[in-house]
Amino acid sequence: MKLQPDRLDGVNGINGYDARGVVVNGQIWRGGVLIPWQGEVQTWAEGGFDALAAGHFEQLAALQPELVILGTGARQRFVHPKLTRVLLEQGIGAECMDNPAACRTYNVLVGEGRKVIVALLAASA
Repeated sequence: MKLQPDRLDGVNGINGYDARGVVVNGQIWRGGVLIPWQGEVQTWAEGGFDALAAGHFEQLAALQPELVILGTGARQRFVHPKLTRVLLEQGIGAECMDNPAACRTYNVLVGEGRKVIVALLAASA
């Protein structure tokens, strides 16, 4: 039996992660990063958890995902509901997880064909 990895064309996949960053489609990203199911991967929320503002979540909502996964760094933290309000008002789900859990969950969901975004904060944040 020949085994080969499943790869959906045009979908961003996380190939690996550690405390220093994440590898998306073979490219290493350090610090805060926004990974949509399709499209351009970009830096995001460089100021870390304490610098999150409503504008960060408006940026996520503009991409029109079904779900946003917020990777809050090395440990799970929860953002104030006023920040995620723009997502909920548009019917977009939002979950907070530590970065490793966020990366794993993202890969499972994009593998199912879901329109999901993972927004990772720097692991030291």
